[in-house]
Amino acid sequence: MLISILLGDGDLSYKLVYLGMYLIAIVLSFSFHEWAHAHAAFRNGDPTARNLGRMTLNPIAHIDPIGFLMIIIVGFGWAKPVPVNPRNYKSYRKAEFQVSMAGIFTNIIISMISAFLYIAAFTIESVTKVEIPEMVYTFLSIMGYLNAGLAVFNFIPVYPLDGFHLFELIFGRKFPKAVLWMHNHGRIVLYVIFGLSFVLSRFFGISIVGTVSEFIFDGSIRLFWLIAKLFIH
Repeated sequence: MLISILLGDGDLSYKLVYLGMYLIAIVLSFSFHEWAHAHAAFRNGDPTARNLGRMTLNPIAHIDPIGFLMIIIVGFGWAKPVPVNPRNYKSYRKAEFQVSMAGIFTNIIISMISAFLYIAAFTIESVTKVEIPEMVYTFLSIMGYLNAGLAVFNFIPVYPLDGFHLFELIFGRKFPKAVLWMHNHGRIVLYVIFGLSFVLSRFFGISIVGTVSEFIFDGSIRLFWLIAKLFIH
C-alpha cells in the first residue's frame, strides 16, 4: 500500500519517485481494463461505450476518484464501470461472458508481459553487460503486481465487480434472491471487504489478493527465467 510506503522509513525522494511510477501504473492499468470491456462489448454488437467515449485509453474517461483513492490506501480499487446495453448483444450469454472477462484477461496479460520484459531486461543486462536502470525493474514490478492484483480483485463475485457478472451469468437462475440482494447491497459488501483488507494488511500482514497476485506475477517471472536461462551461458 502506498500509504504504508510513504509513512515508512526511507529516502523521501525515492518514495516520491515510486509514488509517481505507481500512479502512472494505476492510470495505465485502469485504462486498459476499461477499454477492454468497451472493445469486447462493441465486438459483440453493443456500441454504447464507444458512443459515450469510453472505448478509449484516455484515463480521464475511466478514473473513478473513490476507486483510485482505495487502491492507494488499501492496495486495490476500481475504475468507472463501462456502460453496456445487453439488448444490443448478438448472443447474450457469449457476449456477457466475454465482456466480463475482458478486463480481467487484459490485466493478466499485462502482468505477464511485465514479467517477460523484466526477465528480458535482466537477460540483456547479463549477456551484454549493459546496465539497465533500476527504475525499469521497479516499474515493471509495479505493473506486474498491480495488474495481477486488479485481475484477482475483479474476479471477486461482489457487485459491481466483473466476478459478480460472471456469477450472475452462471448461477443467476438458481440463486435469484442472492443476485438481487447483491445488486442492492454489493457496494456495502465491497466497502466491508476494503475495511477488513486494510485491517488485516496493516496490522497482521495478511493480504489474500496480494498473495494470489504474487503467485501470478512471481510464477510468470519464474517461467520466463527458466526460458531465459536457455540463452544465458
